[in-house]
This record gives sequence, C-alpha cells and structure tokens, in this order.
Amino acid sequence: MGLPSPVTNALSPMPVLRVALDLPLHTLFDYLSEEGGPADVGLRVRVPFGRGERIGIIVEVVAASEMPAAQLKPAGPILRDLSPLPTDFMELCRFASAYYQAPLGEVLLQALPPGLKRVQPPERRAGRATRLATALAAPALTGEQAAAVDAVDGNAFGAWLLHGVTGSGKTEVYLRLIERTLAAGRQALVLVPEINLTPQLEERVRARFPGMATVALHSELAEAARERNWRQAFTGEAGIVLGTRLAVFTPLPRLGLIVVDEEHDASFKQQDGMRYSARDVAVFRAHQLGIPVVLGSATPSLESWANARAGRYRLLVLRERANAAARLPAVNLLDTRKSVVREGVSDALAAAIETRLARGEQSLIFLNRRGYAPVLACPACGWVSRCKRCAANLVLHLADRRLRCHHCGFEAAVPRACPTCGNQDIHPFGRGTQRLEDWVRERFPGARVLRVDRDSVKSRRQWEAVLARIHGGDADILVGTQMLAKGHDFPKLTLVGVLGADAALFAADCRAPERLFAQLMQVAGRAGRADLAGEVVIQTEYPDHPLYAALAAHDYAGFAGALLAEREQAGFPPFAYQAMLRAEAPLMADAIAFLASARALPEAVEQDAVTVYDPVPMRLSRLANLERGQLLVESASRPALQAFLPRWREALEGIRAPSRLRWHLEVDPLEF
Repeated sequence: MGLPSPVTNALSPMPVLRVALDLPLHTLFDYLSEEGGPADVGLRVRVPFGRGERIGIIVEVVAASEMPAAQLKPAGPILRDLSPLPTDFMELCRFASAYYQAPLGEVLLQALPPGLKRVQPPERRAGRATRLATALAAPALTGEQAAAVDAVDGNAFGAWLLHGVTGSGKTEVYLRLIERTLAAGRQALVLVPEINLTPQLEERVRARFPGMATVALHSELAEAARERNWRQAFTGEAGIVLGTRLAVFTPLPRLGLIVVDEEHDASFKQQDGMRYSARDVAVFRAHQLGIPVVLGSATPSLESWANARAGRYRLLVLRERANAAARLPAVNLLDTRKSVVREGVSDALAAAIETRLARGEQSLIFLNRRGYAPVLACPACGWVSRCKRCAANLVLHLADRRLRCHHCGFEAAVPRACPTCGNQDIHPFGRGTQRLEDWVRERFPGARVLRVDRDSVKSRRQWEAVLARIHGGDADILVGTQMLAKGHDFPKLTLVGVLGADAALFAADCRAPERLFAQLMQVAGRAGRADLAGEVVIQTEYPDHPLYAALAAHDYAGFAGALLAEREQAGFPPFAYQAMLRAEAPLMADAIAFLASARALPEAVEQDAVTVYDPVPMRLSRLANLERGQLLVESASRPALQAFLPRWREALEGIRAPSRLRWHLEVDPLEF
C-alpha cells in the first residue's frame, strides 16, 4: 500500500514494517512484525505476497499503518545475515527512484546480487578476495599526469573531467588516485562501460596493488562469485571494486573515490527496468559523500564537456601520449569515389596492409557490422530477408547458414531459393565482418587473420584467449567491430583501416555525429601506441566533411564546440532536458492511442514550462511482435521537468489501456 501520509488509525498491536518489493509499482507494503524495530531499516525480510513469498527491504518501521490492523499480514523472518544497508545507500536509491521515476523497491533490490533476493538462497561457501604476492612497479608520471593527480582533492567533492588523448595514460592517473585513496583507509570504485574491458583493467589493478583485496562486479560472473564479491565490497574487505554500470549502486562503507572510465560510452545508460545513467548516478553519489569523482575519456560526452566549460566540472587535460616514443597516428582520408574498391577495401588500404605484413606489424580493419551481410535479397522479385517479429532485416550468417535478427534474436535457416518467386539466384547485399574476413583470407593467403566480434567472442574466457593471441603476435590482421575500439593496448598494431563509417553522418539521431567521432577516435587510438608509428586510413565518400577534418587534426575540442553550438541553436540536450514516454502493444493503434491519452491529460495540457509533443512510432517501430510508439517531453528547466514528471506519472497509472500494452517513462533518453 502507498505512503501518502501517516495514519491516525488505531495503533497496531506490534510494530509495522514498511517494505519495498521488486515490483513495477510505486507502492510500499506494510506488514506486522513482533521482532522489528527502527534499527532494522535496511535489512531484508521475507514477506507473504499473493500466493507465495518474496524478499523485500525494510525502509521504515512505524507504529501504525494506513490500513486497519486486521488487514495487515504478519511478516516472515527478518534476515540478519548481513548488516543493514547503510543510510547513504538508502538515500542514493531514493534519489534514483525520484529522478528516474522508478519504484523504490525496484531500485533497492536491483542493487543486490540474485542470491540475496531468493526466498530459499542456495548454500554459499566462504571466499576471500584475491591477493597477489608481488607488486608491479609504477612507471614514472609525465608532467601532465602528475599535475592531474595533484589537482584532484581527495578530501572533498569535485567532479573532474579527465580529457586525455588515446594512449595518454589516463589509467595510470586512476591508479595513482586509487593508491592515495587506499593509503587513507578508504575504498575505490572504478566503473567501465563493458565487460570485455574488465579483465585487462582488473589485471593491471591487481598487479599494482597485490596486497589489497580487489573484486569485480558484472553480469557475466557466476551467481555465487557475484554474491561473494558483493559481500566483500559491502563489508569493506575489498578495497577496490571494478564493475560495469550496476556496480555504481554497490553499498561501500568507506568509499573515497569513484572513477568512470570511458564516461562518454552509451553502455553506462541502462535500457530496461530502471533506465538510469551510471555516470550521472556516480556524480550524485560522490556529491552525496563529499568525495571526488573522475570521469575519463578521449572523447567526453557533450553533456560532460558542457559541464566542464560551464565550470560545474573541473577539466584536466592530457595532450601527449604517455610513451615518449609514441605519437598520435596520422589520419588519412581516402576518397572511395576515386579509388578502386574490392569487397569494401580499397587498393590503397590493401597496399598499406601488405607493407605492415612485410614489416611484421599488425593491422586492424574496422567494420562495425557483424555477420556475413546485412541482408539476403532476390534480384528477380525484390524479396528481402525481413524479420517476422521486427521492423528490421535478418542478417546473413553464412558460417552456420542462418539468418538472424540482431534485435530480437529470431533466426531461420538460409533458404535455398527465394520464398516468393522460387528464384535460386538469391544474393547477399552489403558486407559484415564474416564476409570481410573471407575476402581478407583470400587476398592475403599467408597472413594470420583473426575476426573479433560478438559472434566469435561470446565469453570472458574467449576474450582473454583473443587478447593473448593479439599480444603474443599470433595475429597479423584483425577484422573487428567496436569490441576492439576501446581501452586496448596492442604494441605491434600500427595500421587501422575504417570501412562503412559514412552512414552515421546523416542519421536522424542528433547524437549520431558525436558517437561516430568518439568511435573513430577510439579505434584510431589503437594504432601507434608504442614506439612504432601509427597510421589510420578512413575510407569515405565525404573526405571534406567537418567531422573527418576534426578527426584528422585530433581536434576533439573544436569538434565538440561546433556540435554544442548546433545543439544550443536547435534547443537539444544539453541545452534542454527530456523524458520519453514509450508504449508497446500488439497493435500500433493501441500504443498511439495510449500516448495520445497521456498527452491529453490535464497534467500535460496545463503546462507552461514543459512541452509535451505528439506521439509518433519509434524508429524501430516493431520489436519482438510488439508495435512501439513514443512521446517526447521537453523543458528548458530540469527542476520544472522533475516537478512535472511525478504528477504526470501518477495520472498515467490511471489510464485504462489494453491488457497487453506496456509503457515506461525514461528520463534523459539517449535512444530515439
């Protein structure tokens, strides 16, 4: 039941536990308890719910409930195997619940490992965080690195944007700040955008701090390991916690530093359940605790860059690569309108690869499209391999002769003939990494070719094996997607060739140029990180485009300034604040009708500082057999938007809708 105001009901014969449950309801539930008291706030409790039982978290203990005492159910046992969740953690979750319009129970419970949310948890063996025997010596700092470390005040809140070119040694700055934090008896939390970045960083951290317990938290961990690591972080045994976005909600008793590596990455934004930004939650958490937070990137998000320009964040800059012998790679723009191109690769790029092979160096061909080809089609009748469940094409994966949807997971066998006209001469159109790999093997028969994408690398163990092959010199040519673009240091890699980048130049999404620039800057940064000179060849039909010019000049600041000027003129974020109401249903008419009803609510109509736009279909209008629509809400004032959303959400919950319609509200959306 809800929580509007305390009740003037007859006092219950025993204390009332107000419990948050992991349900899509903005409601707390009251239960009677003989053993509960104020000191139990933050503990888990087993409670009856419906025909079964659930694990909830006690958020308040009161003397009376809004419900008559006779209607209250008794709570089950209060679970005391852990200390109560700390007050600052509870406050953090309340903030996230209010800001992102998410149920408090969903926020609190999603922060716990799965085993702690089970009514009958499995038996767990005790474990200890890993420690190594000997420490890896720290390299000497460059002048810029030393200035960055000295600038960060470890005893007060400050949001520091560490803007360093690729290879400038941002990780070494993190390590020095962690060292200082540990020396003060406090814990450090380091967030990375993707799981495949965790092993390499984890190895470096463990090697630098062998006597300190270090744990990793991410979704690929086995359930027992995840719970064990979480407990070590929660109790304070682990001094360093490395994790992906959900780790930002890990309760830590002595937290003294938060680092967000590759802070621009869209992976920090959760896209289901509570749709939060781990980067923004990290900044709030640091402010709440009065500690520093360091946001690092070679290509900061425009939001962070605008905050730094406005003085809300403090800017630290690393302009040179940490290795004195390393230089930023030369970026060459190759006009494909004037070049001979075979299977997407120009003769000039092929010749550059030949040169690297002769010198025993490594090359990377970057194509951010996995599979063999984006689509299979019939030239006779125009049939195209479309997904039956989505408004998208099925991608051809020729290695196992399957057509797969990269959105919903549907797959089918490759037909022997056109399903519409029977033509047996059906063709793949376009190219993905599998098709490119086949051509590279044929074109360079003596080279050792390694493809790296989500199809070839599906687990941490496979990823570690791939990294070992690259570092060991067992691959001459890498064919890969964005998996290879971030945070990896390959000393022998001296050439990066980029294919298929032009499509993002003219995308409808205003963030597409920002993302393309970041992606290309990151992948270009893999070249020439040691004492070997690096070169980047970008194949394009638009070599005069300002984005490519800024990339060739390694001029992030100039590019970001131009984009911010465009955003300000258009009234786009970060100069406006947005929320998106989305609805999905078997029929598009039902989704649009719900959104139209939402727009017509008095709470939405009677607004001056907030604009509620008309409902429209989403760009991917059909996903997994559901039609999807959306409605944008925008304001020039964040407080005005935040004041509007709770009232509107409560009104939305009163709209009668078809039983199979689902809706959600997303604050600060990234996807349109």
